Amino acid sequence: MENSEFIDSVAKRLRTSPEQATAITRATLTTLAERIESGEAKDLAAQLPEELRGYAHGPAGESGRFSFTSFLNQVRGRAEVDDPTARDGVRAVFDTLREAIPPAAYDDVVTQLPAEFWELTDSAARYDGRRRD
Repeated sequence: MENSEFIDSVAKRLRTSPEQATAITRATLTTLAERIESGEAKDLAAQLPEELRGYAHGPAGESGRFSFTSFLNQVRGRAEVDDPTARDGVRAVFDTLREAIPPAAYDDVVTQLPAEFWELTDSAARYDGRRRD
C-alpha cells in the first residue's frame, strides 16, 4: 500500500481531511512504536509505506506498561484532536494497518497490546463506518 492510499483510507474512515488523517496516523504509529517491543516496531515499520516508516520505529530497549487511556491521550496530544477523534482515529489507523500489512504481522503487533485494545483492534472485525463504544 502506498502512502497516499494509507492516508486516504484513514481519512475516508474518519470522514476528515488528508492533513488531519496524516497527523492522526503519525501520532498513532509513534505512540504504538513506543509501546511495543523495539524489534516488533522495526518489523512493523518495514511493512509500511516509506513515508510512514520513521514514525513506527520505537525507542531502543523494551516497551513499558501503559493503559488504553494513556495511549489515546498521547495520540490526542500529538495529533492535536479531541478525545472522540483520537479514539476514532486510532481505530481508523488500526483498520488500515489490518488491510495494509500481512495478517501475521498485524497479529504480532496487537498481541502486545493490553486487553483494552482488543475490541478496537479485533482482526476479525471489519470497519462498518459505525462507532463501537
